[in-house]
Amino acid sequence: MIRAAYLRIYSPSRHAESRLPAAGPWGRNVVRADGHFMWAEPDTDDVFTVSWKGERLICPRNGRLRMLEGILAFSNSNPGAPLLPSATVQRAADELARLRSRSEKSHILTSPWHVPLRWFAAFDPEQRDIYDIGSEVSVRYRTDLADAVERVAEAVTIIDNAGFDASIVEQVEDLERWLRGFPRGSMLELDYATVAELFTAVELAFDDSVQQVRESLEALDELDYETAGQRYAAVASRWAYAQALSYVN
Repeated sequence: MIRAAYLRIYSPSRHAESRLPAAGPWGRNVVRADGHFMWAEPDTDDVFTVSWKGERLICPRNGRLRMLEGILAFSNSNPGAPLLPSATVQRAADELARLRSRSEKSHILTSPWHVPLRWFAAFDPEQRDIYDIGSEVSVRYRTDLADAVERVAEAVTIIDNAGFDASIVEQVEDLERWLRGFPRGSMLELDYATVAELFTAVELAFDDSVQQVRESLEALDELDYETAGQRYAAVASRWAYAQALSYVN
């Protein structure tokens, strides 16, 4: 089974497709094959729902759109490799262009096997919640979208001023742009989901990834590169094994 973590935007139902049905549970071994491309979700249209500060928010799953984005991302990350037929990639690109022309966009970012470290910059350490998934536990963070945008924008400024390579800054800028594309009153959720299965319950209980990233950024802002490096190395080490699985699967 492909394990994945998710970054989801929940918006007030008046801003989203509230007519869509609520998402039901998926089988733990549901894997959809589209030609040579493996997709770990059904591609039906439905929504996740949550109550946030007294209001019902929804997150359209846009399964088909996100699958097409995944095909192109997979192809682009392996240029020249004969992993997908060129005709398959072109059909995906054409269909994705049609969907985007209707202003459809992903409310969910998916990361197989690990949580990208830049995602942690959007949250406060106190927002961590450990929740049950069957007989096991997972971790999630939730925050007001406006606060998340402010934190990520601050991270962009800090790493840019610290002289990091443009490619690193651009990755965080891309996250900021995605967040800014959603309406006020939205909520951002980071869900370890099944990636949590790569850790023990004790490791999850003591996971302070958001805290370490926050302290690294704060040290960078003070140009304290030694402390910044120590904090970043600590969180990178925690996720090294999980991230390595992205390259061997």
